[in-house]
Amino acid sequence: MSEFSKNEPEIPAPKLHYHHTERTHLCTPLLPQLFDENNPRIKRDIVRIVAQYLDTLGYTSTKVTLYDEANVKQHQENNYISDVVRLRSAILDGEWTEVDRICQAGSLKDKKHILYKVYKQQYLELIDDNEVQKAFTTLNKHLKPLEAQQSCQGEFRDLCYLLTAKSIQDAPAFHDWDGIASSREKLAEYLQSILEFEIIGRESEPQHLRPNRLITMLRQAVAYQIESCQYHAEAIPSVTSLLNDYAPVVVPNSEQASFVGHLGNVKCTAYVGASGKYVASGSSDNSIRIWDSSTAACLAVLRGHTSRIWDICSDRSGTTLFSASGDGTVRIWDIRDLHKPQCTQIVQPDGGGDIYSVSLNPLESHLVIAGYDRTIRLYDRVTGRMVQTFQGHELSVAHAVTNPLGNLVISGSKDQTIRFWDMMSGSCVKSLRSHLGEVTSVATSDSGMLLLSSSKDNSNRLWDLRSLKRLCRYKGHQNTSKNFIRSSFIGDSLVVGGSEDGMVYIWDRESTNIVQRLCGHQGIVYDAKWNPKRGILCSASDDWTLKSWWFDPSTTSMKEC
Repeated sequence: MSEFSKNEPEIPAPKLHYHHTERTHLCTPLLPQLFDENNPRIKRDIVRIVAQYLDTLGYTSTKVTLYDEANVKQHQENNYISDVVRLRSAILDGEWTEVDRICQAGSLKDKKHILYKVYKQQYLELIDDNEVQKAFTTLNKHLKPLEAQQSCQGEFRDLCYLLTAKSIQDAPAFHDWDGIASSREKLAEYLQSILEFEIIGRESEPQHLRPNRLITMLRQAVAYQIESCQYHAEAIPSVTSLLNDYAPVVVPNSEQASFVGHLGNVKCTAYVGASGKYVASGSSDNSIRIWDSSTAACLAVLRGHTSRIWDICSDRSGTTLFSASGDGTVRIWDIRDLHKPQCTQIVQPDGGGDIYSVSLNPLESHLVIAGYDRTIRLYDRVTGRMVQTFQGHELSVAHAVTNPLGNLVISGSKDQTIRFWDMMSGSCVKSLRSHLGEVTSVATSDSGMLLLSSSKDNSNRLWDLRSLKRLCRYKGHQNTSKNFIRSSFIGDSLVVGGSEDGMVYIWDRESTNIVQRLCGHQGIVYDAKWNPKRGILCSASDDWTLKSWWFDPSTTSMKEC
């Protein structure tokens, strides 16, 4: 048995006391430009660091295997560099027979971006020499299969136009064509830039690797996560897992801010991106508002829907928002510029009726859409088409999500059932009928092991996703009327949900005890979402407001409502 599979006893963590921290400076955002993971030197550094860690654990054979595979990869990269050098020389000399041989064999045959540029050059030279028949053959044989690699929109169309044009400059994409020699030089410069990128740092001497480098870097990462957290403990916290970012277990107990501006009840809320800097809300006033989660300032209003907004979600980067509406559509919004948010796409399923639910799959490549017509649909964001339907519910579908693995769609319906659907085949693989009322929401835990469901039988229920057995019920709130009241997880240890009595309820996940009731709304609370980065809970209510809640260390007990 490996060291990673030993059942070690759990050491109870000491009780920590937290206080708020003033965000006087912004932490460095985790942007790609911090370092390029495709840089050959960075890749070699990572291999060396991992190999050092394996060596300290005594996994010598694994370390040797890692280095062997890295050396094979290095050999392939060396062949690639050699082929690019020969290709560059052949292009400058106009040796197109040799160019074709290099492109069709060896390491370049899968480098589509290079092949497209090379064959485009050959095609343009044939057009320039008035070799129309040969150019037509090159277009169909080589360029057509690589159309997706075009440098700009409409370039391939202009390449086709050149077959009948008087000159290359007549095509808009090639109006600056200045002859074969100059064009070859530009292509050679492009290939040279590839060479410089690939060989950067290869000539330098390998640097000394400090002891325990991986552990040191992981400690630095955890320290960064703790420092950037909303709450700081009086004592240094101890992290027991590295699989998720650090997030202290705090129970929100006080209202932080009230978000005022909607002209109707607020049906749903969602944080915009993983950072939690912004929060969005959808309302019966047919609009979506985006707010600063710290100041409660309204930064943008998204209009276009002609009926109430039932559900919203965002991608992890916070650049795109998705909204489901009673007008029978899902709208996709580009919100990179909050001064000028734009609706980039309108998705309208064939079934008609209200769309109650919209969510993203784990890869964020597809949308799961469900609503009044009892059908769940899978929408491909790349092709812009519905690629799968899931049918079997007897009444409208209130909520649908995917599991963290992305192989199942889980749905809750007014027919009082929870159904599990195979993503590939579209077939229902399991149906649970335990609730005594309409199912209003379903949510999975971050681990993918647990399912939380809400129902109009005044209960939220927890299920084991492996055995599909019911583990417990959470009660005390009210959920019986014609409302979509939803529940969700707060980390691994808490459950949160709305209620018809105007309170936000928080339960201990294992004991099912109510640990907090948050009072402040003047109407039904429909939805509540937690952001671990900010340590803030947001709730949406019938009183036309969104409220945020946080942990106040000066409040020591549950408030009486």
